Amino acid sequence: MALVDEARSYPSGVPCWVEAEQPDPGAARRFYGGLFGWTFDEARDGSGPARLEGLDVAGIVAASGAAVWNTYIAVDDIDDVAGRIVRSGGQVVGGPEDAAGDGRTARVLDPNGAAFRLWLPGRRLGAQIVNAPGAWNFSDLHTSDPVAAKAFYGAVFGWETDDVGGGGAMWRRPGYGAHLAATVDPEIYERQAAVSAPPGFADAIAWLAGLDGDPPHWHVTFAVADRDATVADAVRLGATDVSGPIDTPWTRAARLRDPQGARFTVSQFTPPGG
Repeated sequence: MALVDEARSYPSGVPCWVEAEQPDPGAARRFYGGLFGWTFDEARDGSGPARLEGLDVAGIVAASGAAVWNTYIAVDDIDDVAGRIVRSGGQVVGGPEDAAGDGRTARVLDPNGAAFRLWLPGRRLGAQIVNAPGAWNFSDLHTSDPVAAKAFYGAVFGWETDDVGGGGAMWRRPGYGAHLAATVDPEIYERQAAVSAPPGFADAIAWLAGLDGDPPHWHVTFAVADRDATVADAVRLGATDVSGPIDTPWTRAARLRDPQGARFTVSQFTPPGG
């Protein structure tokens, strides 16, 4: 995550970071470095965050179990949010605890068993480059009970949903677009209007979908410039279980497993009309 004197910040209730737990972090760094161009701090033996264009982009840490990508959601009062999670039917399975002065974190489960993390920023705020090729694009929840998920995340984080068809939904955190416009993305509304983005898209912070063959989980997607070339590179570097192509009016995507088994998606933005 990036130091607090950098520009990008995340209001409470907005996903702010992704981190891979890997049995062999060194092998994972080689894979994702080769795939996305990420670099690592050699002075810390690669133990710091991955960087893209010199900016913090994601984390890779040692796994206590199977390889998996985790999504972190920013909060401004971690103890209060942890209490709301429990009262809303979820579980706190670890923490809240300090993260070496960078912030405070907690490991939690929603009522359907999907795991995610809370992040109260200290020295570090979250991803400092997003939506660019090689960077985190968004996370989506795959669940067997979308109705319960909407109720839970709405009660805990204030999220609202817009149905997008096919059983999926766009999650919005009201006010996030205004935050971006006032900080790191002053032209967000004009840029989205130019591609006829749906109403409220500036506030979009995540997506909701049905199960995809695995138990309920949070899934991560990375932006790429060329889906097909990225998939070919991923396979060459050892990725398996390629699902796709997955084409929509807005994206060209594919789902993969990295060499240690963590699932992720790569997505090329292809808006209607170019």
